Amino acid sequence: MYDSTRTVYVKNVLVKTKSGNHTITDSLGQYSIAVTKKDSIAFVYRNKSTPEFAVSDIADMTAFDVAIQVRVFGKFKMLKEVTVTSKTYKEDSVENREDFEHIFDYSKPGIKLSDNDNNAGLDLDQLIDMFRIRKNKEMHVMQQRLIEEEQDRYVDYKFNKALIKRITTIDSTDIGVFMQRYRPSFEFVQSATTADYYQYILDASYEFKKQKLQRDSLKTKGY
Repeated sequence: MYDSTRTVYVKNVLVKTKSGNHTITDSLGQYSIAVTKKDSIAFVYRNKSTPEFAVSDIADMTAFDVAIQVRVFGKFKMLKEVTVTSKTYKEDSVENREDFEHIFDYSKPGIKLSDNDNNAGLDLDQLIDMFRIRKNKEMHVMQQRLIEEEQDRYVDYKFNKALIKRITTIDSTDIGVFMQRYRPSFEFVQSATTADYYQYILDASYEFKKQKLQRDSLKTKGY
């Protein structure tokens, strides 16, 4: 359950069915209720009810999102700039860094304190590495590639099908093409505010639909 902006969850919305079952939405706007095939469902907020939705008309029961025509201001304020990562993304990044610790913690060869005595000495392995320029370059390239993989996973997390379905009305069959064509850069996803990021997706969806209409029109004319 979302408010009119389709970005803010609405809690404490009464969800009721024609058969007599009822529940309320939680802090994430989510709910669970039992229905029958011949049932219908309605939502009541601030003593105002939505029309009844026939269960038989709901194509996907797991993705039945509803936006009510009210503006809700939650207790959380939008920050000017924020980077949000999921638990899975963080865990993947930590695991990635642990697996390749020798690359991310790589330091240039030099003089260090010997482990055998209290006198400063030359570490033999590091001295040899001074002449391994090629190896050092390869490690640097590997480090950059791993960082790029982490950035790609972050973009995948932020630019996902569920969010695009919620913000736009693009057909499910076209979402894959849309995501490939309008995939944002890591720098933009990381630095954009939530409002700017959502607006980018909306603007991109308008352009995508316009281009699709033009292509369909050309096909109809036989071009």
